[in-house]
Amino acid sequence: MGGTLALDAGAVLAAVVLLVAVLFVAMSARRRLLVRGGGAVECSLRVLPEGAAPGPWRLGIGRYKGDVLQWHRVFGFRGRPRQVIHRRGLVVSKRREPEPGEADGLLPEVTIVEVRDGDAVLELAMGAAALTGFLSWLEAAPPGFPVDLPYSDQD
Repeated sequence: MGGTLALDAGAVLAAVVLLVAVLFVAMSARRRLLVRGGGAVECSLRVLPEGAAPGPWRLGIGRYKGDVLQWHRVFGFRGRPRQVIHRRGLVVSKRREPEPGEADGLLPEVTIVEVRDGDAVLELAMGAAALTGFLSWLEAAPPGFPVDLPYSDQD
């Protein structure tokens, strides 16, 4: 009886280890597919609901696809983006450094940019190279695209 119980516990443990390995491989493959096509940057995102406390920072990958920035969570399996930021009518309202309390949950040496996309207000935290690419993407909008950029480093 004890040998059967040990065998069953070993089988359950092996199944759990196999499941964790499959999940890790699936997340790694998804990340590789997101980055493979180019135009992808690591950036954290949080939503700023009107009249409420800001949501938590989420680590993700932003992919430029034409006139939209598709944002995918790093730790997830969803194929579709969690957030789509449209270049048309996008307003960059603030640029700032992370505050001491929020810097712990972000990648090192990031700049936070607050953007308004329609009714949605979001913050993106990006490294210097990713921020330069983001601002270049905005400024490279075709003629007739209303894009509003602040040209000061701090507000």
